[in-house]
Amino acid sequence: MASFLLRTTIRRSLAAQIRMASDQLGELGKGAGKGGGGGGSVREAGGAFGKRQAAEEERYFRQKEKEQMEALRKHHTEEIEHHKKEIERLQREIDRHKGKIRKLKHDD
Repeated sequence: MASFLLRTTIRRSLAAQIRMASDQLGELGKGAGKGGGGGGSVREAGGAFGKRQAAEEERYFRQKEKEQMEALRKHHTEEIEHHKKEIERLQREIDRHKGKIRKLKHDD
């Protein structure tokens, strides 16, 4: 349940960021965006090359975002495995101490 809520929250925040970023772009391939920056001479010129460059940039950033999300998933999976192993180790320690307590009670 917690992982579902986390995924939903991440999706909502990413969607909001994408919407905010897309507002700054203007129309892709139609010259400079709304942010005041040029975006490069090819993109400023507009036309087919500008559209192509804009599409390639979008594809690049989508791929980078995908790689980052995959790395984040991998990191969290590794963290979960680490904590599971730590729980198992601590449970063995608890069992060991309980055994010592039983032995002390038995010796009385």
